[in-house]
Amino acid sequence: MVRPAGLPSTFKDLLFDLLEVSPVEGLMQDYELSLQHVLWRIEHLHQKKEVVTKLDHGVHRMTNAEMVPRINRLAGALKRLGIKPGDRVATLAFNNHRHLELYYAVPCMGAVLHTLNLRLFPQHLEFIINDAEDKVLFVDQALIPLLKPLIGKIPSVKQLVLMTDTPAASHSEDGLGDMLDYETLLAAESDGYPWPKLSERMAAAMCYTSGTTGNPKGVVYSHRSQFLHTMGVLQGDSLGITEKDTVLPIVPMFHANSWGLPYACGMAGSKVLLPDRFMGDAKSVVELAEQEGATILAGVPTIWINTVAYLKETGKRLPKVHTVICGGSAVPRALMEGMDAVGLRILHAWGMTETSPLGSVARPRSDTRPGDELKARLTQGVVNSGVEIRISDPATGEELPWDGVAFGEIQVRGPWIARGYHNGYDPGKLTEDGWFRTGDVAKITPEGYIEIVDRTKDVIKSGGEWISSVELENAVMSHPKIMEAAVIGLAHPKWDERPVAYAVPKPEFKGKVTQEEVIEFLKDKVAKWWLPDEVRFIDEVPKTSVGKFDKKVLRASAEPIHAGVKEEAKN
Repeated sequence: MVRPAGLPSTFKDLLFDLLEVSPVEGLMQDYELSLQHVLWRIEHLHQKKEVVTKLDHGVHRMTNAEMVPRINRLAGALKRLGIKPGDRVATLAFNNHRHLELYYAVPCMGAVLHTLNLRLFPQHLEFIINDAEDKVLFVDQALIPLLKPLIGKIPSVKQLVLMTDTPAASHSEDGLGDMLDYETLLAAESDGYPWPKLSERMAAAMCYTSGTTGNPKGVVYSHRSQFLHTMGVLQGDSLGITEKDTVLPIVPMFHANSWGLPYACGMAGSKVLLPDRFMGDAKSVVELAEQEGATILAGVPTIWINTVAYLKETGKRLPKVHTVICGGSAVPRALMEGMDAVGLRILHAWGMTETSPLGSVARPRSDTRPGDELKARLTQGVVNSGVEIRISDPATGEELPWDGVAFGEIQVRGPWIARGYHNGYDPGKLTEDGWFRTGDVAKITPEGYIEIVDRTKDVIKSGGEWISSVELENAVMSHPKIMEAAVIGLAHPKWDERPVAYAVPKPEFKGKVTQEEVIEFLKDKVAKWWLPDEVRFIDEVPKTSVGKFDKKVLRASAEPIHAGVKEEAKN
């Protein structure tokens, strides 16, 4: 007899003890789902596959067969430094081969990989290092200046390790003292390491949110969640990475474990390309992809805006690339069409640090009509296998229908969804019945396509009606003279809030596009009462540490809506 689901475990145990019956269990091995399995596959199945890193003086190239002994040596060095299971090991590094070695050595020995966001403010870095209680910190040589403001403020860090191609020098003059040298540490260890048996529930890695509201919060991934997330990424209707692919993750390795791509590539056996400090340089990215035969690229929309401009300017193309994974923020229609025009097909995905990060992928379903394919690709897609989703009214908590009209807060649950934060911050992120509250506002079509409308903090309420800043931004960015746009709501004495658009003209149209021209362009694209009260032209939209539009910066510096604005646009 099988125990009924849905009962508290203590009550179930009591019930079955009273009835003197035993549950029927399957006869499968109790195999722990850990990242050690990914390392095993790299070592035994994918020895010849390469890891290629772009450096100042060319490229660094090594095979998995060459990397595995280095991973073993690194684990030995960490143990010699006193790292024990559960200890946090921090990295402050770009996407490169040494960072990838840390991705395997740290969690596979039972410690916790803590990737530091190199774009955070010093006070945020100080907070998260102390909050995580990192014991050892590995740093790329180019990023040493980021540590200087933290001197004397991170007492848990007992040792700094410098990652460089030249022997580590003393940094006593800048207050950092003598640093250990990465390569010297590895040279002193054995090629073999006795990997311990791990529980799949053990912490494997942690990433902190970007701190857009208050201090960053630590998300702690388990081996089980990382393993299952990796399997989810590899599914054909998900990101669909295979052994035949060459993957170039431009998304930083400090951001949600580079969207899980390093482990997915290891599991599948893909060739990996790493852009090091050149991830924001379109020319370098295109050259690396071209020279090494990249088939999959991955990055946020701002990366692809620059890439499209570079490809159009130079006439270069990347015919081997079949997929460009794009997430982090909504993809504007103009960007997707621009990428299509240069032969790069965007695969839109949605997620967040707390969802490991994959939540949904926008692959048009088999019943999508040809004329509706672009519309489907522009949504956030269908929720990934392994994740369940619902939308709820933020005020009442009432679950809303999937009718493509009603919109509410996205709530998710699944084996790679966070159930809390390190040190217990923000307990209100879980509902009473255990769903994670994402803060994203969306509607869901009857077919299951998610269409994110806004963030709960960014949606604009004007005259009792909601305006989606995301949809309005996309409409503004479809103007042929506009490159980027962000929309915020500003206080209004009559309407509570009104939208104001901040627009960045394309370089050739700087000073040659007017507010009136943009608003006229929008009139047949959005409701009349959605039309922005003002269009303010700026040189660049401020970005968060992970490349998203930083609207809090715009709000903090925004002047009030100018007096005397015509009322007819709002009636």
